[in-house]
Amino acid sequence: MSENLQTRADAVMAHTYARYPLTLVKGEGVRLWDEAGREYTDFVSGIAVCSLGHSHPALTEALSRQAALLVHVSNLFYTEPQVKLAEWLVRKSFADKVFFCNSGAEANEAAIKLARKYGHGHKGPDCHHIVAMEKSFHGRTMATLTATGQEKIREGFSPVLEGFSHVPYGDLAALEQAVTENTCAVMLEPVQGEGGIRVPEAGYLEGVRRLCDEKGILLIFDEIQTGIGRTGKLFAYEHSGVAPDIMTLAKALGNGLPIGAMLAKDGVMASFTPGSHASTFGGTPLATAGALAVMETLEKEGLVERCAALGQYFKEKLEGLLCHPVAKEVRGLGLLIGIELACDGVPLVKAMMEKGFIINCVQGNTLRFVPPFIIEKEDIDAMIAALDGLLSEIHI
Repeated sequence: MSENLQTRADAVMAHTYARYPLTLVKGEGVRLWDEAGREYTDFVSGIAVCSLGHSHPALTEALSRQAALLVHVSNLFYTEPQVKLAEWLVRKSFADKVFFCNSGAEANEAAIKLARKYGHGHKGPDCHHIVAMEKSFHGRTMATLTATGQEKIREGFSPVLEGFSHVPYGDLAALEQAVTENTCAVMLEPVQGEGGIRVPEAGYLEGVRRLCDEKGILLIFDEIQTGIGRTGKLFAYEHSGVAPDIMTLAKALGNGLPIGAMLAKDGVMASFTPGSHASTFGGTPLATAGALAVMETLEKEGLVERCAALGQYFKEKLEGLLCHPVAKEVRGLGLLIGIELACDGVPLVKAMMEKGFIINCVQGNTLRFVPPFIIEKEDIDAMIAALDGLLSEIHI
């Protein structure tokens, strides 16, 4: 990275990211290039965002066409791209209605507000309590960091919002004990991403759904990371057949465009009336036209099915690395996969970057792999070979 650029950035930008000393200037497919012209294979895809890869022609064309027509008018008016995208999402999911916003945190914020509004309307003003999961991640706004089950995310921001409690992910008994007469919702990720790629045991989500139905409370699925094909199904809830009452999406929805969505059944979304929630930039013509192109491309090219098949191949290759004493466990669905290590994973991320592969580490010791769905087996094989060599050098 240019030392001059890093100095300039540090002088004018908030220091909220521990950035790698790498300036990326171009992307195409699963490849990225830095300012020196060095090539990298991308196994992070903008943190599970660029499922079509970089500079996909369908998205580029859709954005160019829409930018020449209409970029933004606010939600005081109807626009066709927004309606078309909402129709597509409703047709493909459990939901009846869609609220558009700009990010995953905003989608989760909308879900929290909707759950509380629903609780107030159906059970009274004391019905505002939400049970979330330990090790979860739901965002960085005040409401979503409160919902997040990681103390490090909340550190320094107290007092956080009232009305949230956390239980271990996968523990139905603990969840049942946490639910009170004032609980309006249970909020969880069908697969925990930032929490270390944790897939729930069979029957857990069914048990959560049953408990919510028995208690008359809402079930919120945060599919910011798992949604739009990442787990090998369009939505992760399809693996269990358990549909939520509210679902949140972002990340892969726009393949890099700032767009999020909160989906719900009619009877739930009815709690939002004009003036109860809004977003000036939510679902602009530009963002929704781009996202619709992404959805249509996923469908036309069979990329969700491809994600499922490649995910199984990738997982088997990673399991082959469990021969190394430092490698503990491989977890994941589709192309949301992690390998837990008995050591700090960050040095390995840096070492892999030196070898031309961009990977990621969560929870300090779990390497996360979320490549574009267009990744090839040859790319996976090359990355596995590089990681295999590094793991063989670690002795514990």
